[in-house]
Amino acid sequence: MRVKLKMNLCNSVQTRKNVHNYLFKGEKFLNLGSPGFLLLYSLFLTLIFSCYMLHFTFTPILKFTSKQDSAFIHQSQPPSDEEFMHWRWKPDECTLPRFDAKTFLTFVKGKTMAFIGDSLARNHMESLLCILSSEESPRDIYKDVEDKFRTWLFPRHNFTLMVLRTEFLVFATERIINGSFTGGFDLHLDKLNGNWTQHLPNIDYAIFSDGHWFLRPNYLHENGNLIGCVYCGEVGVHDLGPGYAIRRAFQAAFNYINKCVECSGIVVLLRTFSAGQFENGAWNEGGFCNRTRPFARDEVKIRNQDWEFRSIQIEEIERARKDGEKNGNMFELIDVTRVMLMRADGHPGAYWGNKWMKGYSDCIHWCLPGPIDTWNEFLLEILRRKLHT
Repeated sequence: MRVKLKMNLCNSVQTRKNVHNYLFKGEKFLNLGSPGFLLLYSLFLTLIFSCYMLHFTFTPILKFTSKQDSAFIHQSQPPSDEEFMHWRWKPDECTLPRFDAKTFLTFVKGKTMAFIGDSLARNHMESLLCILSSEESPRDIYKDVEDKFRTWLFPRHNFTLMVLRTEFLVFATERIINGSFTGGFDLHLDKLNGNWTQHLPNIDYAIFSDGHWFLRPNYLHENGNLIGCVYCGEVGVHDLGPGYAIRRAFQAAFNYINKCVECSGIVVLLRTFSAGQFENGAWNEGGFCNRTRPFARDEVKIRNQDWEFRSIQIEEIERARKDGEKNGNMFELIDVTRVMLMRADGHPGAYWGNKWMKGYSDCIHWCLPGPIDTWNEFLLEILRRKLHT
C-alpha cells in the first residue's frame, strides 16, 4: 500500500504547542470571552475528536499490565470524557519519565538527527517535531520536490532534525509491465540507495525503521543476478520471504555505516517493527481499525511474522554493535513491537484524509498526538543513559 498519511492533527506546530501546554503544564487559556480563547478551544476540540473518531465509550479505570518487555497503560487522572488523553505507558519495574522537550533539546544541542526509512519514520519524526515545538518553534529549511526529504532547524539550540525517506534502504526500482506500475519492486540487496547515504557524514543520530514495503511482490537481486522473490508466485523463482529481504537490507545499511570513515562516532538507533492492525481483512479487502480503547494484555495476539521481523532486527543491531565498537559507532534498539500491539485504538483508520484512497483505512500509521509519542519517551531515555555512561 502506498500510504501518504496526511497529519492534519499537526498541521501547525503551534497548535500542538497550545495543546501540550494545556494538558501537561497546567497553563490557563485566555479570557473566556476573547476571540483567542474561542480559537484555541476550537483547535483543542478538533484534535480530540478528529483523531479518536468522534465516538468513545469508557470504563471507569483502565490499567493493562505486562511482565515482559511491554508496559502498561496508566490512567493518571480521574475518569472523564477525555480520559484517553491521560493514558500513557509505564514499563514494569522502572519509571519512564514523561517527555521533556527542554531536556531533549539540551541533550542534542548542536547535533543533527535523521529519521531514515519508510513513512513510519516520517510519522515518528513528526511526533518529535510537534512535541519539541512546545519548547522552541522550528524553522522549515528544506523540502525536496516529492516531500520525501525534509529538514527542520531549531535555531536557539542549533539542532537539525531530518527525515530521509527510503522505502527499502537498498536500491530499488518499481516494476513496470505494459507501461503500468505493478506495485512490486526490483530490490538490489547489495546496493544501498545513495539518496540517504550521502547525508550520513553529517548525521550524529540516525534512527532507522523499515519493514512494511517488503510485504509485497518484490524481486530480489544480488551481484546483478535475480536470486529470488517475495510473494511473486512465479514458477522457477524461489520465494525467499520478506524476512530474508529485511535482514539483507539492514545488513547492507549497517555494514556501510561501519565501513564509512566519515561516519565515525555516529549513534544508530533501530526502531523495531510496528505491525499493522487491520481487522476483518487486509487494507485492500475492507480491513479497518475502529477500536476506541487499548487491548488488555491477554487480548494481544502477536503474529509469528511480526515477531520474526523484530527478531531479525534485534539480531542485526547486535551484529552491527560488535563491529561498530571498533570505530566508535554506537548501535541501540528502540523496541516497540509488543508495546504498540496494545494500541489498536490509536490509528487514523477511516479518518486519515487521503483523497486518493477514499474508502480505505489506515491502520499502520499513528494519530498525533497519540501512542506514537511514547516512542520519543523511549528515545529520550536512551539519550539520557548514553550521556550518563
